[in-house]
Amino acid sequence: MQIGVIRALADSAVTLELSDAVGPEASALVAATQAALERAMALGELEGVSEVASAFCSVTVHYDCLRIAQNDLVRRLTAILAPVTPAALSAGRSWQIPCCYSDELGLDLRDLEENLGLNRARIVEIHQQTSFHVYALGFLPGLPFLGDLPQALACPRRTEPRTRVPAGSVAIANGMCVIYPWNSPGGWHIVGRCPVPLFDIARKVPALFSAGDSIRFRSVGPEELADLDSDLRSGRRDALTFQGAS
Repeated sequence: MQIGVIRALADSAVTLELSDAVGPEASALVAATQAALERAMALGELEGVSEVASAFCSVTVHYDCLRIAQNDLVRRLTAILAPVTPAALSAGRSWQIPCCYSDELGLDLRDLEENLGLNRARIVEIHQQTSFHVYALGFLPGLPFLGDLPQALACPRRTEPRTRVPAGSVAIANGMCVIYPWNSPGGWHIVGRCPVPLFDIARKVPALFSAGDSIRFRSVGPEELADLDSDLRSGRRDALTFQGAS
């Protein structure tokens, strides 16, 4: 793998710029880079490195400058990543995630009908037919930034953000889609609600999704949403059961 630019962040981190544009190729490069570096950490090949954090087009490596010099770290990173090529990039997991688009939960569907010139059924249909890719996790623990939203649903953020967006809300804006894992302020247009917990500290890997995964949404009614929510909260069903063909 050819690293585009390596930027120093003071004396405790370096950022590897892997792509100039957000998209499936960038997310695959980021996922492969993070996997390779975490594997090297597990094997003891990156002494002094404490964390590898990914973004849309880059990976940041945090390290202890008292245990390894920055120049030495950069040389090790370059050597570890050299064998990683596009042909070696593995596809992420696929998911089919339930979403309830009811009037009560799709808080912005009425406004979107007017702004997009589409009826509600068509908005939901397009949203469900889209195979989204996880480009990055951020803003909140476990929150996936999903692209690309079809042009027919593209819209800017709300002019007045909400002070509280309910956990599980599925929302769209700026050519992307997100799922809020926690109650939070937010300015994206809410189209529905997902019952699946996206971040659980009790899981071996707390975040459910990873960069490079693909997601399709499946419409469920309020009753099925309530049943799924109950099953997931009680432990009768595991979030990993939603992994499958998308």
